[in-house]
Amino acid sequence: MWAARFFKTRSLAQKAVAAGRVKLNGERTKSAHEVRAGDRLAVGEWQIQVKDLSDKRGPAEQARKLYEETAASRAERERRADLRRWGSEPARGRKGRPTKRDRRLLDGLPLLDADAPDDREL
Repeated sequence: MWAARFFKTRSLAQKAVAAGRVKLNGERTKSAHEVRAGDRLAVGEWQIQVKDLSDKRGPAEQARKLYEETAASRAERERRADLRRWGSEPARGRKGRPTKRDRRLLDGLPLLDADAPDDREL
């Protein structure tokens, strides 16, 4: 997985396997388990079939030749990308700090005194 560029470092790949985020042939696996050509891996949202193995990390072009993504996985990733692209931005309603104009408008509002003596005892 490190040579195929799914993870930036080997230790990150090992941690993902230990956390159960990587499945080999549909089942959880250990980092010491050997992967063979023809095995199916589920790495996050990627569903791949291992075509070849490499002990060295090479360029991205060479890494793409090590696996083949399933059609269902590719369609699901594209669907999720479309949802992210066309979905609403969650922080759009939040503005952050008020501008100078906003502060002036807020200052112009009448203040309500919370401790005003409304009920006077007679």
